[in-house]
Amino acid sequence: MSQVKKDDTVKVHYTGKLEDGQVFDSSIERGEPIKVTIGQGELIPGFEKGLIDMKVKEKKTINISKEDAYGDTREELVQEVPKSQLPEDIKPEVGMGLVSKTQNGQDINLVVKDVKEDSIVVDGNHPLAGKDLTFELEVVEIM
Repeated sequence: MSQVKKDDTVKVHYTGKLEDGQVFDSSIERGEPIKVTIGQGELIPGFEKGLIDMKVKEKKTINISKEDAYGDTREELVQEVPKSQLPEDIKPEVGMGLVSKTQNGQDINLVVKDVKEDSIVVDGNHPLAGKDLTFELEVVEIM
């Protein structure tokens, strides 16, 4: 029976959990496995490493340190922005998602962390940055 190796395209079911057991994502809940080519950087490094040498129908649980997931939280990605820079039709609230553009036109996803009288504090870190993750994996198919 073949095993997953670099450059293989595989279909995988997964459930991602935080250290406290809270599920943050699951292909099973969506009803469709994800399709990924190993070694293309489509997934976080620890997830891809965990798939190497797995066989079809094999299940396993892997723990991924933040370094092999979304990295540390970076303070330089938390910024205070004057409300005057927001579109007039936006009423910012804590937890609200916003999209900004870099100077070269790339979209950046932001989350409002604080709303002050004349400004808001936004965070451009990935929501899972700074967290160790656990994934339950099942290889559905090696294509």
